[in-house]
Amino acid sequence: MGFFKQRKPRGFSHQYIYVDERRERLKAMEERARRELGMVPEAEKTTEERIRGKFVEQTSHLKRQQEKGKPSSSKWLIIIAVLLVALIYALLN
Repeated sequence: MGFFKQRKPRGFSHQYIYVDERRERLKAMEERARRELGMVPEAEKTTEERIRGKFVEQTSHLKRQQEKGKPSSSKWLIIIAVLLVALIYALLN
């Protein structure tokens, strides 16, 4: 019976129609050369650098807290949780 020896499905291979691989390789080589020579402007940042801080910028209450220099509430939650665990440990012993 074929129940114990099932065939694997055929693999999927997608080939792009509207992509010029030669142009992409040339563009990557030019960019790499510019980076090595230090010709890349500071405006071109990595994705991680562009994303960092965007959530805080979009929320008014977090922006106000950051401007005032107040610590975030997550630090206080961690401190309270540690104190509660210590208190429970002390009461049980």
